[in-house]
Amino acid sequence: MKVSNKILSGLIAAALLVPGTVSASTYRSDSDTSLGLLDYLENEHRAAREKQKVTPEETQLLKDTAEMAKHLRYPVDPTKAAPVAFEGDDLTWNQATGDFEAKGKVKVTQLDNHRFTGEDIDGNTITQRIHIPGKGHMMQLTPGQTKVLLDGYETNYNYKDRTGTMERAKGQVADNYMSGKRFEFYPDKIIIYDGTKTKCSAQHPDYNLYAKKIEIYPNDKMIMHNVKFLLKGNVIMTKALYTVDLTKDQNPTDWLPRVGYDKTNGVWVQEHYNTPVAPHVDANLNLMYTTKKSWRNDANIGWSNRTIYTRVVYGYFDDDDDNWLKKEPSLLWGHNRRIGHTPFHYGINGEYGRWYQNGIRSNHNRYTFGISRDAIVFSGWQLRLNTSYEVTKESYDESTVRGFNYNAILLKNFDDRWAGYAAYRYQKNNTQNSLFDFDNDSFSRKIETGFSYRFDDKNRVAFGAKYNVEGSEWDKLDYYWFHDMHCSQIILHYEGRDKTWKVKWHFLPL
Repeated sequence: MKVSNKILSGLIAAALLVPGTVSASTYRSDSDTSLGLLDYLENEHRAAREKQKVTPEETQLLKDTAEMAKHLRYPVDPTKAAPVAFEGDDLTWNQATGDFEAKGKVKVTQLDNHRFTGEDIDGNTITQRIHIPGKGHMMQLTPGQTKVLLDGYETNYNYKDRTGTMERAKGQVADNYMSGKRFEFYPDKIIIYDGTKTKCSAQHPDYNLYAKKIEIYPNDKMIMHNVKFLLKGNVIMTKALYTVDLTKDQNPTDWLPRVGYDKTNGVWVQEHYNTPVAPHVDANLNLMYTTKKSWRNDANIGWSNRTIYTRVVYGYFDDDDDNWLKKEPSLLWGHNRRIGHTPFHYGINGEYGRWYQNGIRSNHNRYTFGISRDAIVFSGWQLRLNTSYEVTKESYDESTVRGFNYNAILLKNFDDRWAGYAAYRYQKNNTQNSLFDFDNDSFSRKIETGFSYRFDDKNRVAFGAKYNVEGSEWDKLDYYWFHDMHCSQIILHYEGRDKTWKVKWHFLPL
């Protein structure tokens, strides 16, 4: 149910999964039938569809510049500005001074896939600048640069230096819908003043981020200064500085509240806060209120780099079966990396802390050594294999559980709509030999299978099942319907074995 808590409490296990199966995905189920494998694929499909979306005007610009290239008299000099073509109903040009003026339906197209359009454009071909005094439209599809589709006023641009400004502009920048009092363009960055950012494409988005200043560095990062999160125009929270790594899959919707209902917790509301503390160090606070269990908050602070992490956590955590447990606190640590240039990875992970559940307090000590392999691909199928040796000790009853875990996963991405999987898992720890039921089944051997089907851009259904091999019975039958609304998503989850419903509502990517 609570994605951030679930990821945190499962850090040790997640580190041993085959690389590529864990993602900061936006669209998630909360099933423990391995259905998350298909959520990962769905997010990849969504990202690919967004990148492939090309508007008619973008297609026309690429077609026009390709035609321009065919009629060049001389080879393009990469040290000079790309050639420019001017079109308009009424064009005048002074060859001596370089001044020009164009009226009507004016287009200024540069061979590197830049285009400016407006009703009245003037400039100078010697200084290589253009000026649109009224409303203008800008397109930038230059390879290696941030994609820009903007409408604004009082546009100035030097196509030699690739610098310029646009006032009171609104449109698309990369995969964001943005607006700003002033846009400044440079070869290596875009700066926006008094700007807003959202991924909600509605004319009047329900929510967005406002920043006094936004810096966008292509294929690198976005830095936002003096940030406010606005919901229906109201300030919900603020941050002095917020940085988005554009090279990674980051989901700023963690800022936004999530609302849901299930039988165990009743109606619940959750809010997540993240704060960078120092290089490689961040702190998190998860606030959650449930009508049946009151407050269920947790906090953590941790350090990590490419292969090592350590994190201290405190508070309440729940698993996919809604089993709650309190950590008072707990230390998580690990080291995970590839073995040389081989397809194999190893991980050494552990947790030591004070666990509390159902009146029992125990010093819980668990450490794991695991080996995994990159996916083996054949005929469109992916076979993922991993194993680990795990030791769990409890001070309450001085118990020790040790043994191997095995996982074999077969995954098939049939097309853009269909995907399916099957998995065999053996987990030594279970509720029969462990002090706590948190993140444990009542059996060790299990088969998991499921599929996902997307009807259209707004609706997807999924099914996940878990079979108890030892008891020869189905333990889980999870049915999902994901429905995208205006700028948010409703997730309906029916648990077929328990005959209970869960409902979750959250915002789409910010």
